[in-house]
Amino acid sequence: MTVRAWEWTYEGYDPGTERVREALCTLGNGYLATRGAVSECPAGPVHYPGTYAAGCYDRLVSTVAGRRVENEDLVNLPDWLPLRYRVRPEGGPPGRWLSPDSPHLAAHRRTLDLRHGTLTLRSRYSGPAGHRLTVEQHRLVHRGDPHLAAHRTSFTADGWSGAVEVESRLDGDVRNAGVERYEALAQRHLTDWRTGRDDSGGSGDHGGRAGGAGDRAGGAGDGAGTGGDTVWLSCRTGDSGIRIALAARTRAPDHPGLGIRTRPAERQTVQTLLLPVTNGRSVAVDKTVALYTSRDRTVGGPRRAALAAVRNAPDFPELLASHHRAWESAWRQAVLEAPGEAGRILRLHLFHLLQTLSPHTAELDAGVPARGLHGEAYRGHVFWDELFVLPYLNLHFPEVSRGLLGYRYHRLGAACRAAGATGRDGAMYPWQSGSDGREETPALHLNPRSGRWLPDHSRLQHHVGSAVAYNVWQYCQASGDTTFLYTRGAEMVLQIARFWASAATWDPVLGAYHIPGVMGPDEYHDAYPGAAAPGVDDNAYTNVTAAWVLARALDISRALPGPRRRRLFERLRIDPSEPELWEETAHRLHVPYHDGVISQFAGYGELAELDWDGYRARYGDIRRLDRLLEAEGDTVNRYQASKQADVLMLGCLFSPAELAALFRQLGHRLDDDTWRATVDHYLRRTSHGSTLSALVHAWVLARVDRDAAWTYAEEALTGDVADVQGGTTGEGVHLGAMAGTLDFVQRGLTGLETRDDALWLDPAPLPQLSKFRIAVRYRDHGDIDLRFRAQRVRIAVPASAQAPVRVVLAGRAHAVAPGTARWLALPGG
Repeated sequence: MTVRAWEWTYEGYDPGTERVREALCTLGNGYLATRGAVSECPAGPVHYPGTYAAGCYDRLVSTVAGRRVENEDLVNLPDWLPLRYRVRPEGGPPGRWLSPDSPHLAAHRRTLDLRHGTLTLRSRYSGPAGHRLTVEQHRLVHRGDPHLAAHRTSFTADGWSGAVEVESRLDGDVRNAGVERYEALAQRHLTDWRTGRDDSGGSGDHGGRAGGAGDRAGGAGDGAGTGGDTVWLSCRTGDSGIRIALAARTRAPDHPGLGIRTRPAERQTVQTLLLPVTNGRSVAVDKTVALYTSRDRTVGGPRRAALAAVRNAPDFPELLASHHRAWESAWRQAVLEAPGEAGRILRLHLFHLLQTLSPHTAELDAGVPARGLHGEAYRGHVFWDELFVLPYLNLHFPEVSRGLLGYRYHRLGAACRAAGATGRDGAMYPWQSGSDGREETPALHLNPRSGRWLPDHSRLQHHVGSAVAYNVWQYCQASGDTTFLYTRGAEMVLQIARFWASAATWDPVLGAYHIPGVMGPDEYHDAYPGAAAPGVDDNAYTNVTAAWVLARALDISRALPGPRRRRLFERLRIDPSEPELWEETAHRLHVPYHDGVISQFAGYGELAELDWDGYRARYGDIRRLDRLLEAEGDTVNRYQASKQADVLMLGCLFSPAELAALFRQLGHRLDDDTWRATVDHYLRRTSHGSTLSALVHAWVLARVDRDAAWTYAEEALTGDVADVQGGTTGEGVHLGAMAGTLDFVQRGLTGLETRDDALWLDPAPLPQLSKFRIAVRYRDHGDIDLRFRAQRVRIAVPASAQAPVRVVLAGRAHAVAPGTARWLALPGG
């Protein structure tokens, strides 16, 4: 792999890493995304083309281990990429279809241009009789118009003249088959396929009526025809009933009068053209595609909208130019510059974040898929990853953050019903969320090492509700959006607080409240050894964040004017006496300790110690220790062993001062010695089976052990680039970890907080990242430029009529007036 400042280039063709490259070369715009698969090859063991639209889900029922299991998936939509070709020399028969899997492949290169949001694939073939063909494809998923995508494929003959036969398809015969461990589950989500040709503004339905008005069309016929350059394909999802339509326009710009033959099929459209080529000259074929679904606001339905969009789309050069302009605008709002390899990887991570979550996403009812729009792992579900994503977006694209919080608000009713079903008040958000807010966590999961299907208890990770409340608060602090805070935000925070207050039980002996039967972020411990029921008690992360939520609910309710508070309480059916319980619970939730450190949960210190050295010697990579132990007939529940940071996550969410104040609120003194001892304790007992773990450890260690912090920071940076989890990147990038590395620089290394109407800085620079630049949008001040050096920071505020920005550094307040810049010395500088 060749890495340049704004380009990622993979030289050569390697089937073994093809799916990882496809995921990392995905192109998207926040509405839809397409994996960076080659257009010549269908899905199979090596290749997996996939196109996904944000929020487009469907359910299927499977039978697993004798049980009926229902799963909801982010649907793999019809494939718009297919374009294959073969050589027709003058006077000779056509050759075989060419692809990177062809024995005639002589060279191959894939280049992702981050600055312009394009993918270039270049292949060179050497055929018999010295015939050589170079094929170069430039691809885009348009950032400005979220429904458009296109590629231009150029052919250059070397040593011969004749023709290249080109076949372009829209393929609706696709499945959700991108994750091997889901192979035993039902995979086909699409049904009711229709195809047709658009002739000069009309629509020829093969086997149906002519005219392109709506989505009610006839089925495919069995004739072939020559006519317009545009075809369409429509279908729908089987259970959710979402209608999907694609229209494709195929043109040869160097031969505008070239005839295109259309061959109808039941589940695909096929267009073929014979492209004349001359030795040494390049000719091109342009394919422009529009995709709409019935979730979009359209006039006349998805098919009408897709056809109109393709008819009105400019030619490829103009489309490419407007796409470039849209990306230039995005990069101006997302400044993050760091030197060296770390800076290049950070830019790649930022690119994928901007592709998955954009202003287009803000207009949709869609959440943050844990694996982006890059693959099918985790079934495209929404977990707690916005906890790592929104802090970055808040300071660059607050409108996107607000839209993503809207996804949670629209599912508040489902969360309240879920809490009520367990006998508790308020809102219990699901660990895995999809289309409608019900719990999507599967009942079973497969251990690929043992081949056994096991109960999945991760739905007990109720701390996801605290993550939602945290995101509401952080967004409002950064943006100053009090309207949202005191309306939708207040409803979510208060209902989550009600859940925690009702989930807590009083222990008169201990004189504290307990929260029983949960799972923490660790995810390894889902029960006590030998217990009949799942869950552990008093997970420290869960209890401390619950106390924080309860305190914020009190802050919000006290800040509301009396009449508004009364109306809100009446609408939510909150008894006026409930805040008293919130207050008491917020100060008396139990935090367990053992051996002078914070216990991950009650009883953690009584678990056995694991032979870490022995397991490393036996297996090498022990990241998925849970699978190794289960395959041996053992369980990780018996040991002091964590998959990822749990207690230490608190140091990622809260500044040292905030965390100490939280523990004081709960009746504990958290000094530096106790925190460092806690960090050391779990550092030795964590297998880092999640890409988020290295990120959190880097964040926490930046203020404790800089050398160790950089080691973990490097692992977090290379998690997807190097596929450190061993095959998982090909199933979709880890979006939370990618965004978390950006926030690690933006907030972790700067100590940046937005509270009390000020920007607070408490830098903890690492030697390897002591020089970097960020620009953050703070309320109405536009992009404030922050340039960090080893000993000082430059703060520049854009010119405006606003009041000076208040900056607090090392306990001292400074005012930076709009249109000015100041250098401030860092502590110890």
